[in-house]
Amino acid sequence: QLQAYGGGLVQPGGSLRLSCAVSGFTLDVYAIGWFRQAPGKEREWVSCISSSSDGGLVADSVKGRFTISTDNAKNTVYLEMNNLEFEDTAVYVCAGNPLPWCSPRRNEYVYWGQGTQVTVSS
Repeated sequence: QLQAYGGGLVQPGGSLRLSCAVSGFTLDVYAIGWFRQAPGKEREWVSCISSSSDGGLVADSVKGRFTISTDNAKNTVYLEMNNLEFEDTAVYVCAGNPLPWCSPRRNEYVYWGQGTQVTVSS
């Protein structure tokens, strides 16, 4: 089970940190991905991290602004989002991939959590 939280309303240029609390499996076995879906758009891959936590990737659209990290002791994955833009407004969802490596492919993720809303607005 995965639960994303930490979303909210933020002004352009602001920051948020999303958390993905994982239960039922451990982060040293599963890779975790973050996806987002804006109204009227398809679900988009944002970031992922491998089970060894040394293979984190972010999408080009958020590169330099978003960072993914893990706390294995808490079985939690974080998505640090800085310099937020209007286009980052979406529901953010975390997902678990039984393959240990980071992947942007949605069909490799078998466990999906509830999302958290991020709204960037002035």
